[in-house]
Amino acid sequence: MKQLRLGVLAGLFAAAGVLSWGAARLWESIGTLPSVPLAAPIVLAVIAVVLTSTALSLRARLRAQRERRPGAKGVEPLMAARAVVFGQASALVAAIVSGMYGGTGVFLLGSLDIPPRRDQAIYAAFSVLAGIGVIAAAFFLERVCKLPEDDDENATRA
Repeated sequence: MKQLRLGVLAGLFAAAGVLSWGAARLWESIGTLPSVPLAAPIVLAVIAVVLTSTALSLRARLRAQRERRPGAKGVEPLMAARAVVFGQASALVAAIVSGMYGGTGVFLLGSLDIPPRRDQAIYAAFSVLAGIGVIAAAFFLERVCKLPEDDDENATRA
């Protein structure tokens, strides 16, 4: 399974941000710019919490399994793989969505003196921060589920 690459996520964020900024400029010239929903940072924060709690749960179960505690509930490899795929998909989507809200937020910086626009810029900024939280949680989940043999394989390939 391929690991997340920060460069790919940063590229997606930047591309989505530039496209969103351009679309916001175009939309503003045609009509009224759509608003940034208040739910956007909340949903991203909930996804980050779910990813983090999944990683913490799996880490505790793996530690108990390694220490051979009696009654320890092991982690099935397929379950760990599903968790990693969920984390990677969440990180990719969060990079794109955060880039979109970041581009819109940059566009809104020019009109912070208008209270509704200021609120929209704040929602966009919180969305970007929550998206970064999703990406950090996805990297943490991936690290928790990484097999020790993965390090050996990468060392022999280099």
